[in-house]
Amino acid sequence: MQAFRILQNVREDTLMSAEALLENLLDACRRLQAGGLLAASDGNLSVRLPDGRIAITPSGVPKAKLVLSDLAYLDLDGTLLSGHPSSERAMHLAVYRAAPEAKAIVHAHPPTAIAWSLARPELEELPSEGLPEVILAAGRIPIVPMAIPGTEAMGGHLLPYLPAHRLMILARHGGLCWGEHMNEAAGGMERLEQVASILLKAEMLGGAKPLSKSELAELRALRAKLGPRII
Repeated sequence: MQAFRILQNVREDTLMSAEALLENLLDACRRLQAGGLLAASDGNLSVRLPDGRIAITPSGVPKAKLVLSDLAYLDLDGTLLSGHPSSERAMHLAVYRAAPEAKAIVHAHPPTAIAWSLARPELEELPSEGLPEVILAAGRIPIVPMAIPGTEAMGGHLLPYLPAHRLMILARHGGLCWGEHMNEAAGGMERLEQVASILLKAEMLGGAKPLSKSELAELRALRAKLGPRII
């Protein structure tokens, strides 16, 4: 528990320059692709810059090969300022509008997390009530109903989950994590796939068993004290 308290007290530099924020975005692209959470030109990442502009990854470019000049820029109202932004920009803008604390967004395609939504379409959240670390680090991980990728509906389907949830599975599509800095958003996506993989292994061994109601209540009370950040 001490480790969680220490992590909760860590704060990213809120005065980070636009250039540093953009470099962090490119670093996260490479990190997620190397980790198998993005393939080819899949997924999209964005950051909110100090001047209010949204920098977002472009369509059709593999994330591992991105350079600064590839990035596109939007206003919060969706006005295109430059570049060729991801077709899923409406989803990013919906998060930024609904969650003023959001400074970075990662949408990736974690394979095991997606598989849960394919095989168990009745689930409304990832069944992680047996994993104390997940409850403390992320809270509940809801599964957002499917919408056709690249449509305005993607953003609309997210709204009931915002700003309460920062880490979500997008049914049959991928995962989404937003945070107050890119490390939080990218780390949340890595955590999502790890949790989904652990739960898959538990299913193969006979099924994950939840914690007791009293244990869950204690863990959720601790999570509430830690705050909403993905750790």
